[in-house]
Amino acid sequence: MSKYEGRWDTVKVDVDGGIGWITLNRPEKRNAMSPTLNREMIDVLETLELDDEAEVIVLTGAGDAWTAGMDLKEYFRETDGKPEIMQERIRRDCSQWQWKLLRMYSKATIAMVNGWCFGGAFSPLVACDLAIAADDAVFGLSEVNWGIPPGNLVSKAVADTMGHRQALYYIMTGETFTGKQAAEMGLVNRSVPKEQLREETIRLAQNLLQKNPVVLRYAKQGFKRCRELTWDQNEDYLYAKTDQSNQRDPEKGRKEGLKQFLDEKSIKPGLQSYKRA
Repeated sequence: MSKYEGRWDTVKVDVDGGIGWITLNRPEKRNAMSPTLNREMIDVLETLELDDEAEVIVLTGAGDAWTAGMDLKEYFRETDGKPEIMQERIRRDCSQWQWKLLRMYSKATIAMVNGWCFGGAFSPLVACDLAIAADDAVFGLSEVNWGIPPGNLVSKAVADTMGHRQALYYIMTGETFTGKQAAEMGLVNRSVPKEQLREETIRLAQNLLQKNPVVLRYAKQGFKRCRELTWDQNEDYLYAKTDQSNQRDPEKGRKEGLKQFLDEKSIKPGLQSYKRA
């Protein structure tokens, strides 16, 4: 039994072999994101961030969907007419986990897209560091079909990953595409047959588990920040992150890696990680 069994109503969490599995658990609603789920996901991410047993995080969905996006009934219709301050809180909770927490999360994150991925789902999908999809997963920016322009940071997310023409095409038409097409467009790293999805995700997670977690964190955060900075700002920022990594790394990975390569001749850094203690 998971140590987190029953802690949250709309999310299941299990930690196994260094991997923290987060499963959006509203299969009867295709894991649509409600205000309750959004609040719970903030707590889930903050909890796992401090769980030493969960070194790599995988985000997936129960049943045949990753997530169908925002819950049209609970997130939109039932909040219409509510006090403005309540609507502001609901929107803030949504962005807090889908973007602010997940995008710069302190641990490596993988989106395992097992099925439907629609609308608002694109924000947490792109916020995850890496993504693997089932070949037959169905993706769609369907907001236009509901009389709603893409909200939250969906447009920003797809513009950063899919490219100008592809993003606008699917935003404006509402047409769907498959996991294979998502991989071709760069929205996910790769797609695989659904029966191989979990195995492939575990293989990727295990690769990340071999890396120095402090260095991995600064490497991914440096990349994400550098896309928003000028060249001169990047130079200063990335040198500062390198120095910060060296100072904060309890494993002293840079020193150990150089020793194993230069002195012991026991590794080839371009092909393998240094051997962690």
